[in-house]
Amino acid sequence: MRYCKRCVYPEIAVNLLVDDEGVCSACRVHDEVDQIPESQWARRKDLFVRLLEQGRKGREGDYDCVVGVSGGKDSYFQVDVVKSLGFKPLLVTYHGNNYLPEGQGNLDRMRHVTGCDHLVLGPSVDTLIRLNRHAFYKMGDMNWHNHAGIFMTPMRIAIQWKIPFVVWGETAWDLAGMYSPDDFVEWSKRMTLEHAMRGFTWRDFVGHDGLTEQDMTWLKMPSDDDFERSGVRGIYVGNFFRWDANEHVKLVTQKYGFEAARQPFERTYRTFSNLDDMHENGIHDYLKFVKFGYGRGSDHASKDIRGKYMSRAEGIEAVRRYDHVKPTRDLHRWLDYVGMEEAEFDRVADTFRDKRVWTQDASGAWRKDNIWDFEAREAAAHAP
Repeated sequence: MRYCKRCVYPEIAVNLLVDDEGVCSACRVHDEVDQIPESQWARRKDLFVRLLEQGRKGREGDYDCVVGVSGGKDSYFQVDVVKSLGFKPLLVTYHGNNYLPEGQGNLDRMRHVTGCDHLVLGPSVDTLIRLNRHAFYKMGDMNWHNHAGIFMTPMRIAIQWKIPFVVWGETAWDLAGMYSPDDFVEWSKRMTLEHAMRGFTWRDFVGHDGLTEQDMTWLKMPSDDDFERSGVRGIYVGNFFRWDANEHVKLVTQKYGFEAARQPFERTYRTFSNLDDMHENGIHDYLKFVKFGYGRGSDHASKDIRGKYMSRAEGIEAVRRYDHVKPTRDLHRWLDYVGMEEAEFDRVADTFRDKRVWTQDASGAWRKDNIWDFEAREAAAHAP
């Protein structure tokens, strides 16, 4: 396994490429973003304003845009941008049931402190429990319903209520460098289906755990005809405004009273991310480690290295400390939630291990190549 020589991402990370100089695509695109001058950011802001103004002129409803919000730091920032420019958003939330108390408090606070109307869709808890359980068996991702619901619900509401734009947050550059900052990527059905939804739809769950089509009406993608007739577009704030989560959390904490997690997470040092699902930083992320050999420690450290909040050596120590941890408190809560034994969880999780990453030794223990092993090989190869 190769690792990026600037951040701590392994080559297997989602949609990532490592070039001949050993630098990953996410770091390369971050360089491009860093080189955007303030004058161009000003032009991008003007473009964002012109887009929403065009939508306002042709709108049939009462709102200028939908902002999909989880109550997290990023959605607070998105709302702040839209409101500060004089536009009227409708806040739309997909509620997946397992909010941390601090996350639920942040969500509830939004309409009080932003002055916005707020629509929340929360599927039945029984349906969500069954989707948690069956998605774990089907793809090793109990949070599939969240990925689908978060991207689907705001678009469905925008089409139904004839609202011209849905405003999203960070772009795909921020994670793996999939696109150039000059691409101005917009939301698409294809990206949602192939990336967020892993190629699965509600149809793949009908009949499993007693799930019916009626249980999952909210998971149905609007038709191509609906999209074409509505003209709804999904645009990303990160294409138009400099994106820095560490700066965002300072702003929204001071301005709106945003609250980070009171209790540290077991698998990452950040306490201000992913409060809308208590398992996102926990057992969901542990499954990513089981499958691909890296986790939230690598994700957050790589972003913070690029943002110059952390050295690469500090990032490697974060990977060493967090990526391998099996979050027992989080796991036991989820096992109780879905009615599963830990031995069954481990058995199923092992079936998703990527053989490019994992091997078993003679005793049956799973082994992988780590970033410190890679660093030692690189040092030996270049030793005089």
